[in-house]
Amino acid sequence: MSYEIKAEIREAQGTGASRRLRREGKVPAVLYGEGTEPIAITVDHRTLWYALEKESFHTAIIKLDVNGKTYDVIVRDFQMHPFKQQVQHIDFQAVDANKAINIRVPLHLLNAAISPAEKLQSGRVSLLATSVEVNALPKNIPAVLELDVSTISAGEIRHLTDLVFPEGVTSVALNRNENLAIASATGKNK
Repeated sequence: MSYEIKAEIREAQGTGASRRLRREGKVPAVLYGEGTEPIAITVDHRTLWYALEKESFHTAIIKLDVNGKTYDVIVRDFQMHPFKQQVQHIDFQAVDANKAINIRVPLHLLNAAISPAEKLQSGRVSLLATSVEVNALPKNIPAVLELDVSTISAGEIRHLTDLVFPEGVTSVALNRNENLAIASATGKNK
């Protein structure tokens, strides 16, 4: 899925200026990365709020239009208000289509309900990690990684090596020879 966000360069900076922007329905942001000096920008809060609710937005290459100039970016970080539904700040990182980047990708379980651990052994299959850091070219970044646990039994653990990575995508931890546990099953062994 592709996303496009319009942004404007902001002149005023600091706490007071950021508060004024938030009252006007804008979010203070910064754009940095690949051959660009950091640029202070603002984006529309409503557009950003609904985009952040979509899981795919966090791993997508976003077309950021800053006063007519378009950048390919990813969301690097964002801060939320502690109790209001308000984005306080967001960081966008410009990326080069020809350079691999490290990014965290959400992890989903498939077929947990039909696994022997849950179906036959009164157990539960649980994620031990909600995301996996991968290295890939921007065009190859998957929206999610899926782990099929249809054969897991109570007491078993699934590791990074059990994941099927799309072509051109590698695990940062596996590149460091760290085969981390990512899912486990509890229940009664019979």
